[in-house]
Amino acid sequence: MITILRFLHLLSLVVWIGGMVFLVVIGAPSIFKVLPRESAGDVLGDIFPKYWIMGYICGGSALATIMLLSFKERLYPWGKIGLIVLMTALTLYLGLAVASKAREVRLQIRSVEDTVRKEALKKEFKYLHMKSVALQVVILICGLIVIFLTANYKAPIY
Repeated sequence: MITILRFLHLLSLVVWIGGMVFLVVIGAPSIFKVLPRESAGDVLGDIFPKYWIMGYICGGSALATIMLLSFKERLYPWGKIGLIVLMTALTLYLGLAVASKAREVRLQIRSVEDTVRKEALKKEFKYLHMKSVALQVVILICGLIVIFLTANYKAPIY
């Protein structure tokens, strides 16, 4: 049972962080390189809701499995637990608040005719995008630390 929990915990972390690295390093740059800017935004607009759901599931799974492992092994790695809570909370905030606001602003940019209003909306979208990128970097760094701590874990010999 403990081996299965450890596997699910590690799988959650690897899928979560691996998906993030893939999207940032390969996916988004390639999409923007091949497609016109507006079409690339449409493609990423379709990908991101699924990306956030993956983050919610992986965050919840990583948190649940580390809590079960802590209870079963009577070891409580509070630093690791705290980082996973932070990562999960930031992912929820990004997906539910920041990304939904960015989607709304992006749609308004397309429908507004007034150039002054359009420029203000573009500025707001740029701010939301930068906020999203900064928080994604925090999540990624925390995730890499958690994976390092997981790899460095010294399991008892059974």
